[in-house]
Amino acid sequence: MNYTADIKKVTRDFIPNDFTITNWDSLEPWFKELLDRPIETREAFEKWLADVNELEAVINEDACWRQVRMTCDTTSKEFEEAFNYFYLEILPKVQPYGDLLNRKTVNSPFASQLDHDTYFTYLRNIRKNIDLFREENIPVQAEINVLQQQYGQIAGAMMVTIDEQEFTLQQAAKYLEDPNREKREEVYRKINERRSQDKEALHDLFSKLIALRHKVATQTGYTNYRDYKFTEMGRFDYKPEHCYQFHEAVRLHVMPLVNEIFDAQRRKLGLDTMRPWDTEAEAPGMKPLHPFTDGRDLLKKSVECLDQLDPFFGNCLRKMDELGHLDLDSRKGKAPGGYNMPLAESGAPFIFMNAAGQMSDVTTMVHESGHAVHSFLAHPLKLNGFKEYPTEMAEVASMAMELFTMDHWQSFFDNEEDLKRAKRHQLERTITIFPWIATIDKFQHWIYEHPQHTIEERTAAWTSILGEFTSSVIDFSGLEAFREISWQRQLHLFEVPFYYIEYGIAQLGAIGMWKQYKEDPKQAIQHYIQALSLGGTKTLPELYAAAGLPFDFSPEAIHELMLFVKKELDAIG
Repeated sequence: MNYTADIKKVTRDFIPNDFTITNWDSLEPWFKELLDRPIETREAFEKWLADVNELEAVINEDACWRQVRMTCDTTSKEFEEAFNYFYLEILPKVQPYGDLLNRKTVNSPFASQLDHDTYFTYLRNIRKNIDLFREENIPVQAEINVLQQQYGQIAGAMMVTIDEQEFTLQQAAKYLEDPNREKREEVYRKINERRSQDKEALHDLFSKLIALRHKVATQTGYTNYRDYKFTEMGRFDYKPEHCYQFHEAVRLHVMPLVNEIFDAQRRKLGLDTMRPWDTEAEAPGMKPLHPFTDGRDLLKKSVECLDQLDPFFGNCLRKMDELGHLDLDSRKGKAPGGYNMPLAESGAPFIFMNAAGQMSDVTTMVHESGHAVHSFLAHPLKLNGFKEYPTEMAEVASMAMELFTMDHWQSFFDNEEDLKRAKRHQLERTITIFPWIATIDKFQHWIYEHPQHTIEERTAAWTSILGEFTSSVIDFSGLEAFREISWQRQLHLFEVPFYYIEYGIAQLGAIGMWKQYKEDPKQAIQHYIQALSLGGTKTLPELYAAAGLPFDFSPEAIHELMLFVKKELDAIG
């Protein structure tokens, strides 16, 4: 296959190379030219599409960099103002023109002459966007975009003091692996007490977002935001009913395995009763895994690891490092979480995360590296719309990379026992992540089906759903106040609503890819690269088929894959 990490920034043919977005007056003429341009041949139509694509790329990259800068430093007023200016002053004026360009695309007599196989999903998405566009939603969506970023500012300012030293909550979490149980409990309580200080602010922020999102949905003709969002996210291949099946399958087929894992942890620690600060702990006398020292060391070891799978994978990270497209260490004032940000013109994406020296950071790094590889492979596709792959496939790229790399984690661990512990940690997490996915997804369905709910009703619904997917092995008595707001730590609820079930669907796909890898590593990597190279040019089931996977998250499929992971986990010993 012809693929390379030696990616070059896209050269512009339509917009001047030195053009940057400063205000709407400088941007609007390019939209007007595209709208007014006559199109008299198929060749002229394809050139026009390319120019529309170029303008989109310029705007998308500019918006992405504004978000990257703001999340890297939430204390900067300059970055905050630049972000807000774009979403309040520029994007609302872009959207009506975008709708007009979409209509000009599908109404062109030459659209029907485009190759069906290549353009089917692209045109389907454009028609979907036309169906959803409402002028009256533009100011509401602008307000939502700005409000959503307040979560990162609130969470990024959360710090705790441990042993007279200040830590971000991500950094403090490493103490939850400490063999000293009293220290773990102290840190667990400090983290949750710090979150509790902002619970009212986050309740208020979430209530505002729910009201505005519901308004967008009803102004578009939908009964609720859930149904609107399913359409907007292009969930053409499954419905809410499939999500309910997933929730039930997790309850029936995953929770028993989760209980086994936590009971084994309880026995390992020699405890009569398991508490939430014990789930990540090491046994007495066993030091927590410390796979790297800082962001530079994490990068170096990740490159070595990915090289073992395919040198192309390692080269993707090298290229991003060369371009300064990495921000890996946790620090005060940085937004929480991690992401891979595709950059439409640069080609090489940006990885953002909050590394603090833990095993979970290795998982995050290889996870985001999988997303980055996806960005590199899809970048050569002709149009931006071709690169808009479904999130359910995007997360296969990242989660499969977590599992593929396990056999090459020697770069992080210099002895066999630590490597075994790391693999065990990864496979246990592969199972134990499902209940949280089901909890967050089921909660979102309830939230947006009941948009007028009170905070008390929200808390009751969350507590009830959380209880369905909580291990019976863990004793949470006396911690109810912390439990009631535990949803507030999930940034997806605030920033990317309904983006969560994808992790569950994709985890099943990733396990299927790993099963292939165990049988034939070379062919599995070929399937992986082949599927990711298609970007969004195929339907979701077709993308899964290209990866050698069935698109199936039925209870039967979940049960079968869970048994496979459990068998592999038992084999580690």
